[in-house]
Amino acid sequence: MKRRWLILSHAFNMDGRAASQTITDKIPYFLDAGIEPTVLSSITGIEDKRFLHRQFLAWGPAAFRFDFRHWIANQYGRGWLYKVVTPLVSIVLAPFIAIEKGLLGYSSQWSWAMPAFMHGRKRIRAQQVDLVYSTGGAWSAHLAGLWLKKATGVYWMAEIHDPLVIRSNPDDLGFARPKNRDARLRQWLETQICKHADLAWWFTDGAVHYAKLRNPHLNEPGNANGVMVIPGAEPPATTIGKGEANQLKPPAATHAYGKHFTISHFGSLANNRSISTVLHALPAFFNRYPQARGVLRIDVYGAKVDALTTEAIQQYGFEDVVIEHGRIEKDPVTGQSGRERIAERMQVADVLLLLHGDDEWCSEYIPSKMYEYFWMGRPIWAITHRNPQMNQLLAERHAYISAADDTSSIDQTLEQLWLDWQQQNLAPLAWQPIGVDQAAKRILELVAA
Repeated sequence: MKRRWLILSHAFNMDGRAASQTITDKIPYFLDAGIEPTVLSSITGIEDKRFLHRQFLAWGPAAFRFDFRHWIANQYGRGWLYKVVTPLVSIVLAPFIAIEKGLLGYSSQWSWAMPAFMHGRKRIRAQQVDLVYSTGGAWSAHLAGLWLKKATGVYWMAEIHDPLVIRSNPDDLGFARPKNRDARLRQWLETQICKHADLAWWFTDGAVHYAKLRNPHLNEPGNANGVMVIPGAEPPATTIGKGEANQLKPPAATHAYGKHFTISHFGSLANNRSISTVLHALPAFFNRYPQARGVLRIDVYGAKVDALTTEAIQQYGFEDVVIEHGRIEKDPVTGQSGRERIAERMQVADVLLLLHGDDEWCSEYIPSKMYEYFWMGRPIWAITHRNPQMNQLLAERHAYISAADDTSSIDQTLEQLWLDWQQQNLAPLAWQPIGVDQAAKRILELVAA
C-alpha cells in the first residue's frame, strides 16, 4: 500500500486561496484513510501541525518577492511593517527580477521547483516516500514532481487545476508552438506529465478531452492517466473528514430582503473575467426600470476590480453601484478565518455572481468558486462560456444562466432577477452541494487500482 505521500503544493494552507483549498480540504479524508502525508510548500501559508510540513523559499527573485509578501502578512499582518518592508524588498529585487524575466520569461513561482526537488529527493532516497503527489496551482509543483520521477523512479501522480495549454479559439487544439516562453514550457510540461506520471487527472471534461487529443496514448486501454475528478468544496466553519459535511442541512429557506438589491461577486477579476460584462447592460436596464438605479448594488469581494470594470464605472458614473470591499482576511479579534467571514457574506447576498470569462479556455475550466456557492443555498447568476459540463451542473441546481457572448441573454437574466427580487421570490438554489469527500475517495480508488 502506498501510504507515505509526499505532497508538493506551492500554496498549501493559504487562507482563502483556491489553489490551497483544493488540496488542504482533502487532507482530513486522506488522514482518515490512513495516509501519512509529508507536505512541501512555499512559506506563503500557515504551517500545518498535524504532520510534517516543510516550507521553503523559492530560489528566484520574483518568487521570493511574492512569497516574502505573504510571509510578512502572515507573521505581522498588513500594518505599517508590511507597508514599509515589502516595498523596500521589491525595490532591492527589481533589477534581479528584470534579469530573471529577460533570461527565462517564466511565471514567478517556477523557481520553487528547485528546493521542492532537492528536499523531495532527499526523503525519497531515505526511503521515506511511497508516492509523490504534485498539485497546482503553480506549475512548479508539477515540474518538481517530474524531476523527482526521472531522478528516482518514484510513483508520481499529478493533479492539474487549470489547463497547462491555453488554446486561442475553437479550431486551436493546442499543438502550435507558443511564442511566449512560459506557455512553451507549460506545453512541454503537459506532454511530460502525460508521458511520465503514473496517474494524472484534470477538473473538467473539456480539459481531459483536449489533453487526450494532444496526447493520444492517454486513450490506450489500461492507461490510468487522463481522468476527470470534480474537486468540489467543503463548507467553512465545519469539522470535516468524517462525513459531517454531507450531513449538514441546507441553509434556511427564508431570506431577509433589504432595501438594496445586492449582487455579490467573490474572487479574482481580470479583463477576460470582468464585471464590465454586467455593467454594460445596466444603462438600458435602468432606462426600463429607473427605480432600480438607486437600489441595485454590486458588491465585489476578494480582489480589486479589473481595468475594463474601472473604465465602465467611470463611463457610466456607477461609483455608487459597484462597491469594492477588498480582500477579506482573518479577523484578529474574533479569530474568524477569511474563508469563514466570506461565507457569511455569501449567505446574506441576494444573488451570487459567478463570472466564467470569455476566453476559449473556459471550455476546459470551471471556477472553483462555483462549488463553494453550491453550499450557500443562495441564488446564483452564472455568466458562462462554452462549457456544457458547467452549464449542466448549474441547470440541475436551478441557477440563473447567461451566455458571456450573448448580450441579450445577459439583459434578459438581469431583468428576470430584478422582477424576482421585487416580488421577493428569487429562485432558490437546489441543495445539491458537491463535497471534497467524493474527490478524495476517487483519488484513493485510483491509487489502489
